[in-house]
Amino acid sequence: MDRDVNPTLAAADALQDDLRDLRRALHAEPELGLHLPATQGKVLDSLAGLPLEITTGHALSSVTAVLHGGTPGPTVLLRADMDALPLDEHTGAEFRSRRTGVMHACGHDLHTAMLVGAARLLSGRGDLPGSVVFMFQPGEEGYAGARMMIDEGVLEATWQKPVAAYALHVSSSLLPSGIVLCKGGPIMAAADTVTVTVRGKGGHSSMPHTTRDPIPAACEMVTALQTFVTRSFDVFDPVVLTVGSFHSGDAPNVIPHDAMFTATVRSFSPESQRKVQAGLRRVVEGVAAAHDVSVDVDYRVDYPVTVNDHGEAAFLGGAVRDLLGAHRYVEAPQPVSASEDFSFVLADVPGAMAMLGACPPDRDPLTAAGNHSAEAEFDDSVLAAGSALYAELALRRLTRG
Repeated sequence: MDRDVNPTLAAADALQDDLRDLRRALHAEPELGLHLPATQGKVLDSLAGLPLEITTGHALSSVTAVLHGGTPGPTVLLRADMDALPLDEHTGAEFRSRRTGVMHACGHDLHTAMLVGAARLLSGRGDLPGSVVFMFQPGEEGYAGARMMIDEGVLEATWQKPVAAYALHVSSSLLPSGIVLCKGGPIMAAADTVTVTVRGKGGHSSMPHTTRDPIPAACEMVTALQTFVTRSFDVFDPVVLTVGSFHSGDAPNVIPHDAMFTATVRSFSPESQRKVQAGLRRVVEGVAAAHDVSVDVDYRVDYPVTVNDHGEAAFLGGAVRDLLGAHRYVEAPQPVSASEDFSFVLADVPGAMAMLGACPPDRDPLTAAGNHSAEAEFDDSVLAAGSALYAELALRRLTRG
């Protein structure tokens, strides 16, 4: 549909400068985890004066804003995450982070600004046939903030559970700016965290036969686990296991008592998530027995698979084509191996999460710094389109009933 005649997109374009200023203010003052007082304050200030029922969280600094339409109808939920990452920013941007060791390297500042824009767009619609819940969520980066907001009642913010839920996630690489990527079924991976501690018997490095060295046992576990995931899982339902840290000992001439490594595990189905947990224990315990050492496994199930409802994903694709143009929508060929706690919402409410390209136009998406990089930069000219898409999804879904 032509930008000049689409009222939602035209109204969003008029908000672009305000949304850019909000996004940059959020970017300059990032916060970590579940408690984001400055971010929450900026969101509340940006929503002030709108006809919204607003509540804030108890265990986390969330914002839930409800817009009731002019006539009764269903409820649709729109979500944005707000927290940053523990990184020193290396972009050189004029509005770069003023906080040492904290950076919006995953684009949550854009998500927050886009959802504020959607709230403004929809608040002017007196003919809204139902209600919209705007879910401003802390703690996506490893804190399961979505699950906490569900526990605090975000899905019961109106008298009925939402009929659909939608979220957008920007990407600083891979996708050209303004392109929307989505698919039905699994769209993002489950994520688990594993800590393995190998306990042996330390001693002098010159006499290893008098010890039970934990280091070679732990090293063998790392390599055995790589073989385990490639030989135990279907290549079309894969598991990705990455050991990110390995620690043992303090001196070159001392065999330590223990060794420890940590890993993340990504999977794309509940069945594989359960299977890898049991299999990992079996592998490391077998290697430990062979080396006559003991092993402790702390396996933490973090986020489930993010699964888009097929019908809602198709609905989102149709909205993108009509609103932004057919060339702006791409059907994802496979899931993304990163994880998302919007998965907790989609486990309870049919809906869809889509990726929105925000690679700066002067960069090659294939070589640009990706999300979670200290050099990640995002094109904030996509804010109007993102806000319009959020609003259009709610309008169309409420009208459909």
